[in-house]
Amino acid sequence: MESFFDNWGEWTWWIIALGLAALELVLPGVFLIWLAGAALVVGALGLVFDMSWQWEIAIFAVLSVASAYTGYRLSNKDGDQSDHPSLNKRSQSYVGQQFVVVEAIRNGRGKIKVGDTLWQAVGPDVEVGASVTVRSVDGVLLHVEPN
Repeated sequence: MESFFDNWGEWTWWIIALGLAALELVLPGVFLIWLAGAALVVGALGLVFDMSWQWEIAIFAVLSVASAYTGYRLSNKDGDQSDHPSLNKRSQSYVGQQFVVVEAIRNGRGKIKVGDTLWQAVGPDVEVGASVTVRSVDGVLLHVEPN
């Protein structure tokens, strides 16, 4: 290991950084770029300070953990709010809309037509052809009430 660092000197970390950045382009995910950044910093420190290879590896390890954690925190913000919170919850978008009963709601269950699809409806008894409004959603069940 020592001869490897002696032969390549501070170029070792630049080569490692380039290799990690290239792997980041090929492999999915956003992880290796943070390690490449840590290698770049160690390479830059190697130009300024004369360090042993053990210190360089120790600094690289610490910077790798710190940069990977920072990258994780930056990419996984808890406060991200969508301008379309029900984008992938189609049934939530039906709340407040009116639809027609196509299978009478008897004993609390029936079907309503939503677009070209039939949905299970839960609510008071209603005859076929009546108009109902969706008040809430429970999984694939639309809770309705007559208009």
